Amino acid sequence: MTDTTEEPQGELTVRLIAMPSDTNANGDIFGGWVLSQMDQAGGIAAVERAQGRVVTVAIDAMTFIRPVRVGDVLCVYTGIDKVGRTSMKVHIEAWAQRFRTHHREKVTDGTFTFVAIDDDGRPRPIPTA
Repeated sequence: MTDTTEEPQGELTVRLIAMPSDTNANGDIFGGWVLSQMDQAGGIAAVERAQGRVVTVAIDAMTFIRPVRVGDVLCVYTGIDKVGRTSMKVHIEAWAQRFRTHHREKVTDGTFTFVAIDDDGRPRPIPTA
């Protein structure tokens, strides 16, 4: 059952439409496409916090809740959960604004870990806030 009182957590970071070219044989949007959009949104948030290059090193507890369909607008929200010396955890939620009805539903969430890197690809300290 959908909890209609639930609201997205974090900052709206990426918003885009799901297209027919992003579907599987059943006509649903590939989970990998959604995951890619989440990784990009997490990367945007992590780059801003790290003030430079970052790489994704882990995805923890990714949960797909509902499918995304062609025509839905995927809205990805991010929030920095924890910052260490060189790494950070970013909570990421993807919500679908349904085509035609504009009803909004959470479709997936997860926690991604990013590491700040220097120009040689080695971990570097994240500046303090």
